[in-house]
Amino acid sequence: MSELIWSCPVCGGNLVNTEKLLKCPNNHCFDKAKSGYVNLLLVQKKHAKLTGDNPAMVRARRDFLSKNYYQNLQEILFETIKKYLPKNSVILDAGCGEGYYTSKIAKLAKTCYGIDISKIAIDYASRRDKFTNYAVGSLFHLPIQDNSCDMLLNIFAPYCGNEFLRVLKQNAYFIMIIPSAKHLWELKQAIYDKPYENQVKDYQLENFNFCEKIIAENRIFLDHAQDIQNLFQMTPYAYRTGAIERERLQNLKSLEIQTAFEILVYRKEG
Repeated sequence: MSELIWSCPVCGGNLVNTEKLLKCPNNHCFDKAKSGYVNLLLVQKKHAKLTGDNPAMVRARRDFLSKNYYQNLQEILFETIKKYLPKNSVILDAGCGEGYYTSKIAKLAKTCYGIDISKIAIDYASRRDKFTNYAVGSLFHLPIQDNSCDMLLNIFAPYCGNEFLRVLKQNAYFIMIIPSAKHLWELKQAIYDKPYENQVKDYQLENFNFCEKIIAENRIFLDHAQDIQNLFQMTPYAYRTGAIERERLQNLKSLEIQTAFEILVYRKEG
């Protein structure tokens, strides 16, 4: 049996890894799926039958990212992590989705963990990446031991400050990626009458020291209608776009778009 930083979502005890399941000292057991992940999301923590992104959104993101349209961001993130990560480190990707970024950064860590509330996304991640420990769980109730992570990543996922602070070691690093104001501006221009910029909030976070902002910008050319659809489907705009705008989207056959991200690096206060 091997030790992990997972904690039991029932009692909080440390989970130990066996061949087929994880179990805690109080004998709460959690079976591993065939693809290798474990489900640590308790039924009472679920708000719907399906939690997290729905199957269509997960497939759209997987198919879009598999074409490496966001490879520029992936590589800049990789170099940023190399700059700040101590040796023999434990990384947690909180809100890892289908593991596009996680599978790359896992090569830098002694141990890498990925957690997401979407069971479908975690299954995809676990099938593609056998170097990372994946689990279904809530970012608001992380099944992770206190003070166990050297670095925590939060890529386009909800910010859960208290939980992130709890699981990070003293002086550990927190990296968050957010879209810049002009991210996907051309897509918005193509479908909305009055396109709007993304709102970028203040960088200061309680109990974190702000270290650095790194800009990751690129221009990508989408020459397939399905790629445009997939990009749209994986964004928050998919939730709040009307029929007229969706028709405009359907008529797009190709599009050149600016991608613009901000990689924000923080250090937990000692």
